[in-house]
Amino acid sequence: MQTQDRVTVNQVAQAIAASQQHLLSIQYPDGYWWAELESNVTITAEAVLLHKIWGTDKTRPLHKVENYLRTQQRDHGGWELAYGDGGELSTSVEAYMALRLLGVPAQDPALLKAKSFILSQGGITKTRIFTKLHLALIGCYNWRGLPSLPPWVMLLPDNFPFNIYELSSWARSSTVPLLIVFDRKPVFTIDQPINLDELYTTDVNHVRWELPRNNDWTDIFITLDNIFKLAENLNFQPFREEGIQAAEKWILERQEATGDWGGIIPAMLNSLLALRCLDYDANDPIVYRGLQAVDNFAIETEDSYCVQPCVSPVWDTAWSIRALIDSGVNPDHPAIVKAGEWLLQKQILDYGDWIVKNPQGKPGAWAFEFDNRFYPDVDDTAVVVMALHQAKLPNEALKHQAMQRALNWVASMQCKPGGWAAFDINNDQDWLNGIPYGDLKAMIDPNTADVTARVLEMLGACHLKIQPHNLERALTYLLNEQEPEGCWFGRWGVNYIYGTSGVLSALALINPQKYRPHIEQGAAWLVKVQNSNGGWGETCFSYNDPKFKGQGDSTASQTAWALIGLIAAGEATGKMATDSIEKGINYLLSTQRPNGTWDESYFTGTGFPCHFYLKYHLYQQYFPLIALGRYQALQNGN
Repeated sequence: MQTQDRVTVNQVAQAIAASQQHLLSIQYPDGYWWAELESNVTITAEAVLLHKIWGTDKTRPLHKVENYLRTQQRDHGGWELAYGDGGELSTSVEAYMALRLLGVPAQDPALLKAKSFILSQGGITKTRIFTKLHLALIGCYNWRGLPSLPPWVMLLPDNFPFNIYELSSWARSSTVPLLIVFDRKPVFTIDQPINLDELYTTDVNHVRWELPRNNDWTDIFITLDNIFKLAENLNFQPFREEGIQAAEKWILERQEATGDWGGIIPAMLNSLLALRCLDYDANDPIVYRGLQAVDNFAIETEDSYCVQPCVSPVWDTAWSIRALIDSGVNPDHPAIVKAGEWLLQKQILDYGDWIVKNPQGKPGAWAFEFDNRFYPDVDDTAVVVMALHQAKLPNEALKHQAMQRALNWVASMQCKPGGWAAFDINNDQDWLNGIPYGDLKAMIDPNTADVTARVLEMLGACHLKIQPHNLERALTYLLNEQEPEGCWFGRWGVNYIYGTSGVLSALALINPQKYRPHIEQGAAWLVKVQNSNGGWGETCFSYNDPKFKGQGDSTASQTAWALIGLIAAGEATGKMATDSIEKGINYLLSTQRPNGTWDESYFTGTGFPCHFYLKYHLYQQYFPLIALGRYQALQNGN
């Protein structure tokens, strides 16, 4: 080994030690890891609106939201979906609405700047359906311009071609309560009412309250919507009350003891709006718990208050365990043991919504959040199983039984095309994304390459087995998903770097010689898109336009993903991209801060492609540690 290599080895060891020390220092006393899950400002803006509607705004520090929103406004006057995207219309309108609700006058310089941006983008009439919904709740938009959601949808049987279980879990938990809201079409009275007439590009009295046409087959839904609206006007709505009652019952049955619904803020806010429409009292225990659950998602500082869209303790804990062990921490280290036992306690042994389309399945999965018994997911479950496999716990027999139960659940969730989706099985009726209500194009949860790869990586890393035929189906699906350039799409992380890293990690463990050409193509693509500074980065715009595949400023998390994929590919094929890997490692070393952490401004997590992005504040910590740990093992010949 040459002198330069020794220096690099020492630098890597120092970087690993500093990163480990930081990660261990932020572990919670109960054993888990958990950091902020950042999104755009609409979540916080909608929480402000909710409290104004319930009259609970005075009991929350919402005055701090004003400062938060002001700090998030960009020089162009708007607010962003994700860092550096140039601003987005609906996000900006909701931020403007929240500031007005908080008492900021329309003549405030920040709002005048925002108004100019909003009008340049087409104004309120060009916003998404959910923005218009929130404006309609306080009389700032007309309900006639929103789609109809007939309550009788709740009564459609599970074996009917369409029913609520054909919606993705997140769409279902958000939509069922909206069946009540859209039926009631409320305009709530709030203290200090506002109007947002200044955000329309034409006089508000001349606005055409209608759904936008796409001039394609989806316009048939506009015709259907007109029929539904005519039926509403004629008060001809069969089974209306029965549908409302069924929706109310569904909502109440799915509230966690902690007050949460679905583990996500949209489902929580919408459920509370539905209960408000049904004249529940703010001090009703169901409502009180629900509002407390929203509070639990909030982050408050001395001068700021914002609300997260979700919380990620199970996900963060599993990856932190993997990062620490991959980088040399003993599998029976007290921190690992405590985290592993915490994860075992979080295994969900209840039946959730997944049972409707997967009646043969047995519970045993994990969810993303602290409590979410109805919606465990395949991705979290696979990562937890890999973390538990690496950890050495006092009760190994219990651990193995928990892993086996999880494996059985995951195996039962395989979709017809051969892959795995996040929360459901065969949830793939793409026509649902064409309905006017579904303008975020996130109404379904089909199988994806990244989740499928995670399952296969779990099988290979933990030496677990499923039926050979089902394994072959999964591999065939995954290979067919490879893009012409050699990369794979990333549904839950940005984007092709994330997807490619995951697939390479999987194929490297599952008969790598058989799939060598696919692995080499994927690795070659990663090498090709490496930035000149040695790192990797990819903009969220890669979801909108394929020309941005693998293109973007370098980030710690995306660099780590690329390195993880390249190291796995090299070990599998014997063709190690040494120069690219060393440049990537040097990028991580040069960007690590003195306290052992990394920082990045860009959003590298995905909620809904093109529409909703996330920044996991621990991604830039545990993924680089994994990459450095695996590089160190490579250098040591392990």
